[in-house]
Amino acid sequence: MAELATIARPYAEALFQVARKGDLNAVRAQLDALALVAGDEGLRQFADHPKTAPAQVFDVMAAATVKLQQPLSDSVQNFLHAVLENGRLAALPVVATQFHALASSAEGVAEAKIESAFPLDAAQLADLIAVLEKRFAQKLTATVAVDASLIGGVRVTVGDEVLDTSVAARLERMKTTLTA
Repeated sequence: MAELATIARPYAEALFQVARKGDLNAVRAQLDALALVAGDEGLRQFADHPKTAPAQVFDVMAAATVKLQQPLSDSVQNFLHAVLENGRLAALPVVATQFHALASSAEGVAEAKIESAFPLDAAQLADLIAVLEKRFAQKLTATVAVDASLIGGVRVTVGDEVLDTSVAARLERMKTTLTA
């Protein structure tokens, strides 16, 4: 996985530099559509066939994004041509992830992954996000997942920082302390 991230980084950075000059949200949506299409196993098999030209793969992907109501702008078309010419179709979903991180960072917003032992209602989530924004000193957009193995509490991941206040983590720390 680290290899794909390394391959994807220059593509994400280059597209971000171009997208900053135009409509960043439109490029985001188009890149999401491309990542969705690139995730199709049938398309990847088609693209990996030795007799398939990059232009053929481009045509299929462009048509698919039109069906997803995300026609590609000129800059995204140029980007897709570069990705396909260099045989980097498999890296496209990772490029999208890295592009989103760059765009969020430029907007002063970080993405937070919140894992909770129980479902959170809207008021609880709003309160939690307010506390986390103060803790991390930046605006956060949150994705929430329920993980019953936490037993209670939450685990929050923002970038490479993890804040784990779950019961499972506390029990693990107690176990480590008692066995040391």
